Amino acid sequence: MLIITIKQGKEKSLLERDPWIYASAVERVDGKPQEKMTAGITALVHSSSGQFLARAAYNSKSQIRARVWSFDPAEAVDHALIKRRVKAAVAKRIGKKGQPIHLVLGDEDGLSGLVVDWYSGINGYLVCEFQSAGVDAWKVPIVQALMAETGCGNVFERADALLRKGEGLLVKSGVLAGEAPPDAIAVTEKGVSTMVNIKTGRKAKSV
Repeated sequence: MLIITIKQGKEKSLLERDPWIYASAVERVDGKPQEKMTAGITALVHSSSGQFLARAAYNSKSQIRARVWSFDPAEAVDHALIKRRVKAAVAKRIGKKGQPIHLVLGDEDGLSGLVVDWYSGINGYLVCEFQSAGVDAWKVPIVQALMAETGCGNVFERADALLRKGEGLLVKSGVLAGEAPPDAIAVTEKGVSTMVNIKTGRKAKSV
C-alpha cells in the first residue's frame, strides 16, 4: 500500500479532520511506481514522525493530492464502507419532500467528490457526478449501493469537464444503469417549477 508522508507542521489540518490533502503538504509518497500512477488508489497517510493520520484516495494528477476516506485506523476502505456511507446519506435525506432530492453531498457524507441528485422519486433518475479519482475508482459499488438503497433503477453520470480534467479523469457522460433521462423534466424547487435537462444540469431548451 502507498504511504503518504505529510511535511512536519502540515498535519494540523488533518488532526482537525480536514479531508483534503494538497500537494504542498506532501513530503513524499512511498510505494510501487505503478501504484503511484493509479488514480484513486487507497493510501495510508502518516505524519513526518510515522504516526497514522488517515486512509485516503491518492491522485498524483490533482493538486488535491489525496482525499481522506477515514481517520479511524481500524476502518478499512472496502465495499462495506462504501455501502455504509451511501446508506447513511440516503437515510439522512430520503424523507425530505421536494424535487430533486440532493441525495449525496461529497465530503459531508464521507464520499469526497461525489454528488448525487434524485429526480422524480423511485421511478425517476439518479444523476451522479464523480468529481474525484477516489469515488471514480469505486463507481460500480457506489452505483449498486445507490440503486439498492433508493430502489431507483435509472442512473445517469453527468460529467463536470473542469473538475474531472483537474483530476486527470476522462470527461464522459452517459447511462450507468437503466434508461437515459429525457431531454426535459419538470423540476420543482421552493415552489417554482422549471423544465430542466438533467443530463446537462441546465434549463431545457424550448421546443
